[in-house]
Amino acid sequence: MENDDEGPCAAAAAGFPAPVDPVFALHRGGKMEIAATVPVRNAEDLSLAYTPGVARVCTAIAEEPELVHEYTWKSQVVAVVTDGTAVLGLGDIGPEASLPVMEGKAILFKQFGGVDAVPIALATTDVDEIVETVVRLAPSFGGVNLEDISAPRCFEIERKLIERLDIPVFHDDQHGTAVVTLAALRNAARLTGQGLGQLRAVISGAGAAGVAIAKILVEAGIGDVAVTDRKGVVHSGRDDLNSAKQELASYTNKTGLVGSLESALDGADVFIGVSGGTVPEEAVAKMAKGAFIFAMANPNPEIHPGVAHKYAAVVATGRSDFPNQINNVLAFPGIFAGALQVRASRITEGMKIAAAEALAAVVDGELSADHVIPSPFDPRVAPAVTAAVAAAARAEGVARR
Repeated sequence: MENDDEGPCAAAAAGFPAPVDPVFALHRGGKMEIAATVPVRNAEDLSLAYTPGVARVCTAIAEEPELVHEYTWKSQVVAVVTDGTAVLGLGDIGPEASLPVMEGKAILFKQFGGVDAVPIALATTDVDEIVETVVRLAPSFGGVNLEDISAPRCFEIERKLIERLDIPVFHDDQHGTAVVTLAALRNAARLTGQGLGQLRAVISGAGAAGVAIAKILVEAGIGDVAVTDRKGVVHSGRDDLNSAKQELASYTNKTGLVGSLESALDGADVFIGVSGGTVPEEAVAKMAKGAFIFAMANPNPEIHPGVAHKYAAVVATGRSDFPNQINNVLAFPGIFAGALQVRASRITEGMKIAAAEALAAVVDGELSADHVIPSPFDPRVAPAVTAAVAAAARAEGVARR
């Protein structure tokens, strides 16, 4: 390799002192720790926090299990679960290599939502083994955030866990992305005086994020949405669809498009990219006037903003160095904080849409083509999403306090 970013070992192997890499320096020893919330300074403290005092609390919970939510951290902590098969843009790198990302996710939960989270990387990729493991771990947690699990297994894992658990289960790669995308699209439409029902969208990518975005857009009332994979538009006439794509075909593409992504973009109002690759400029030029382009692949958007701005009224990416970053951290901390606050038994589509609407409303009165979604560091975001999700949970009958 000819670059200077090979990590801390290359220079040392060549006989030179290793340069100080700030990324490796930050990660040394991990990015998180467990901290006590009560003091243990003397024998009296020890007798209260541990034996013999703790036995009284254990006995009370055994007699009345619901007390676990009041006298332990269960209702404030989320398991961040992965098998390491779809990590960021790195792919299947295994459970150990996924841990830096899972630690990062955990500290984002705490920083942006005040929610404690524990990284759990599993040494299995078998659907049923993952489900059984999480079910057996569930008594320790108030919610489960599935992370970086490859499609289509992620759909089955989430579905089975929702069926078996009475705590929120949320696959952030699907639903976090979908919530933030919907929020940004709502504001883009408001900015240009349109309603979602007037828009025809094309999604590039039929994996976890693409399926979830399509579903939430349909729930929110999009005019039409077609999803494309490597073989073109997903439609019911294809005989090569897995079960997830068959279901997707049943509620998308009302206009009956067939063929390539490029042909589907002809006259489209919205492009949403969650697949990577490059969309030719000639195809972008055929989109509707004043279109919206959300090219979210990292690090290289499917349509570079320099090209997108030639044709689009609003451009968004997944990158922090361009305006309108579609970032999951805008959604998952507040969604879980709201769900845990009311001890929701699950996260419903209504709760996700409420989160998107609250997120969009944060920038009401501040809308511009370069500001259809707030910054992750906007202090209004998490409280707004938390309150909206809690209220939606109560309205939908899944709240338990």
